[in-house]
Amino acid sequence: MGMSGYFALLRDPVVARPFVASVVARLPIATAPLGLVLLVRTARDNYTLAGIVTGLFAVGLAVGSPLWGRAMDRLGQPRVLVPSATLSGLLLLLLTGATVWPAVPAVVLPVLALLAGATFPPLSPAMRSTWRVVVAEERSRRRGYALDAAAVETIFVGGPLLLSLLLLLGFAPLPLLVTTVLLVGGTLVYSRSPGVRRTVPHPGAAHAHGGGAVLLHSPGFVLLLAVMAVMSVGFGILDVSMAGLAEHLLGSADRLGVLFAPIASGSAVGGLLYGSRDWRSPDRRRLLVTLTAFGVLLFSVVAGAGDDVPFAVLVVVLFLTGLTISPNLIAAQGLVDLLAPAHRLGEAQAWLSTAITAGAAVGNAVAGVLLDAAGARTALTVAASAVLAGAVVCAAAQRTWAAQRPVAATVPPGRVH
Repeated sequence: MGMSGYFALLRDPVVARPFVASVVARLPIATAPLGLVLLVRTARDNYTLAGIVTGLFAVGLAVGSPLWGRAMDRLGQPRVLVPSATLSGLLLLLLTGATVWPAVPAVVLPVLALLAGATFPPLSPAMRSTWRVVVAEERSRRRGYALDAAAVETIFVGGPLLLSLLLLLGFAPLPLLVTTVLLVGGTLVYSRSPGVRRTVPHPGAAHAHGGGAVLLHSPGFVLLLAVMAVMSVGFGILDVSMAGLAEHLLGSADRLGVLFAPIASGSAVGGLLYGSRDWRSPDRRRLLVTLTAFGVLLFSVVAGAGDDVPFAVLVVVLFLTGLTISPNLIAAQGLVDLLAPAHRLGEAQAWLSTAITAGAAVGNAVAGVLLDAAGARTALTVAASAVLAGAVVCAAAQRTWAAQRPVAATVPPGRVH
């Protein structure tokens, strides 16, 4: 099928409607944190407060996602996504108003940010489950997963661009107001689509097959979370280091997009190319290959960031590095499907999101210290080392993953959703 397989998927309205709606609803993943930073900086003139607010929003996401994922498995997607999106949207509106109203104490803002993040709906795990319903054939479904991963990368490029355009209108709260509309509106359209309503809830999921212990007591699943968390520390350092590198090479951190666009574009292309292939090797081996390639190429970014290297060379290296990013996520999601019970896939994918979010948050914090102490190239070196450390853990986990019986296979086929 090749790349034409993606167009075949999107020509089916049962597939296209929830996918497009989920992309719209997930734009706030990129716009909310950046919008919070800019609004708090403008209204309160305090970078430290802006960092705390954004950090606690990420903490809320990491904590809330598995809880909502478990609820989604038990109650069904619409009954969880609609109220959680509505509540998160209301909290974002309250946070926007509290930020621009000087009489509100600064301590209120981090609390509202934490709650807004904790109530944010688990849209990526939800869409992962929906792919399993709206696409019956396994090969086409893998292309759907790749398309979704590429869309997430596009979100992290398009989100900041949308934010920049909104800021041109001169009304500081506007980005967060638009973010709220996208979150609530996109989630409502997604939840009302026929494909989403076909997903099957499992009311006894919290108590069946070991209850909450079945996931975190599974050695293979915990190892996968560890691999992705360690890798994401490197990715979080990379994310912030791009700002320091832009300031060093281009004279301003505001030109971050010039460096971020090639790596994000490369990731989107890499995901589509990866999903267009029919692989014979298992996900666990492909994850090891792509993780190792990601770490090695990050070291080449360090070399390409030298003052004596043409800027065009760095752009090419960033693009090549990006090619390896989405395949890591796709392979990891495939391993989740193998290692987790079929009636707990929503929660399992949410735990994966939590591991990635938490790792990236740690990386963000470490990057700030490294940038102040030693500069962007040192920070990038640590990022590459963290990714390779994740590859080492991945190599050590190969035997466990190969030996572990697929838990999903123990659940009757009719319960897969």
